[in-house]
Amino acid sequence: MEKLENKLVIALGERDGVSGPAISACAEAAGAKVVFTATECFV
Repeated sequence: MEKLENKLVIALGERDGVSGPAISACAEAAGAKVVFTATECFV
């Protein structure tokens, strides 16, 4: 069962935490379409 099937995802990661590409990969594995991925430094 795909939990995020047919959903659009914006993957925002953090430099010192989970990166954007890692979140993107998880979302795609769950069936979502990733429309934007970024890793930022939130201070």
